[in-house]
Formats: sequence, C-alpha cells, structure tokens
Amino acid sequence: MKSSYWSCSKFADWLRGVKKGEAKTSLGWAQWTQATRKQHPVRYWLAEDGLDHLQNFITWPLERLNDIRYYVNNRWVSGSHALTAHPRDIRPGTWCDLGNRFLPCMFNELVDFVEVELAWHNVLFDKAAQKQFEPPWWRRGWFRWRAWRSPESGLAYLKWASELIMDSQYGCPPGHPDHGKPTYQALGAMEIRELYTWWKDIHPNRPDPHDAGGWTEHCRLMREKAVSMGYRGSEFILSHELADDAERERSQRALDMSTAIEERYKIEDEQMMIRLIRVREKLWT
Repeated sequence: MKSSYWSCSKFADWLRGVKKGEAKTSLGWAQWTQATRKQHPVRYWLAEDGLDHLQNFITWPLERLNDIRYYVNNRWVSGSHALTAHPRDIRPGTWCDLGNRFLPCMFNELVDFVEVELAWHNVLFDKAAQKQFEPPWWRRGWFRWRAWRSPESGLAYLKWASELIMDSQYGCPPGHPDHGKPTYQALGAMEIRELYTWWKDIHPNRPDPHDAGGWTEHCRLMREKAVSMGYRGSEFILSHELADDAERERSQRALDMSTAIEERYKIEDEQMMIRLIRVREKLWT
C-alpha cells in the first residue's frame, strides 16, 4: 500500500483543473467524479489514471522492497498470521487446552489492535495527535515496525470515532430520520471500546470464585481447627471427619456459591467472545 498517491497531490489538482477536496461519502465521490470527468475529460484522465500509471512505473522497485519489508514484519515481528496469548495469560512452555486458549488469544489480539494499530492510525495523519502522544522516531518513516504501543492514543481514536454522527456529510441533512444518530463506524468504535475495557479492567479484577463464594474462608477455618486438634498436614483440612453439622452445611453452601460464580464467569466470557466475533468486520485500519 502506498503512503501517498500522486493523483491526490496539489499537482494533480492543478492538472485536473478541479480540487479533489477532503473526505466525502460514497455518493459524494460518485457525484464529484461524474461532474469532474464531464467538465475536463482529458485532464481528468491525466490526473487520475495517467499519474497512477506513472507512479506505479517509477516506484516499482521501491514497492517490491516494501513488500519484502512488510513480509518480514508480518512474519517475524507482528506475527499477523497467528493469534497469540500474552505470557501473563498463558505462560510460554505450559500446556493449555484449546478451549481455554480462545478467550485470551482473541482478547489479547483485540488489545494489540487498539493499543498498536488504532494508536498508530490515530497519529498517522494528525499532527496534533503526534505532538500529544509523541511516537518515537524509530516508529516513523520507511523503517518503521509495528512495535509502538500506546493505550492512550488507541482510546483517543475510539473516543473520536464513537462520537461520529449521521449528518449532511453522510447524506442525512436535518429532518432526515437518521440525522444525529451514531454512524456505523461510531457503533463499532463503541463496541470495541467496551470489549477492550472489559478485558483490561473488569475481567482481571473479578473476585476469585473461591474467595467470593466463601470456600477460601471455610478452608482457612478448617485448617485452623485441624491445627488446634493437633493434626498437621493438609490431608485433614477438608475432611468431613473433623466437621460438625454446621461446618458441613457451611462447606456445602460455600462450594455451591463458588461453583455458581464460576459458571457465571464462564457465561460472561462466552458472551464477550460472541460479541467480539460479531464486531470482527470492524477490526481493521
């Protein structure tokens, strides 16, 4: 992919006789193309098709080097051919069943998407954002790699995108039933931000089911009782032989509560994975 196109340059505007202008809707671009081609057919071809052919010819060697650079980056640096889990979630060298890999692998990739891809997209064409988030020198220019990470920059992009609304630019002038509603891009950004926030802030801070259900506390009390009776060793801690009726009831209640919390977490994890699958078509830059 080219970083710039000659057909979008100031020279192309002069050659075409009509300025290309800034972003437009698909309908806006279609209308602009039709009007410009009709007004200056030859000049339009020279600026749009002619400059593209000339650029492709002149930059062919550089583009092939660029292809090699991106291959090396995708293959050995960013690993864009694979879903990977953070060592915090799955320690390298340990076994993890396939069913337990889905959640961390999927959401670790979402984190990379926000903190790396969207973070870079946020500063790519915005000088104010570049000054605010200050990407390092080695992340700029021809030798840049997918290595710079900035959660703040990624979230700033999602905030901007989530506030986009349907207006005249999107073919919804005042009075249109969709005027003022969030755009398709905004809805996607809202969902991505919610999923990212859940994985980063909510999921890792959920109480341990055994702690929340009372099982950990029950085990502590039984351990203390075993020690007070002269027993040593964990084999007696949970034994019903040491428990009275009240303790057995507490044990069962704590176990049931802990199991219920675990099941609730499993349902929540599954629902969030489904939401991530449903938003997959919006995960691109």
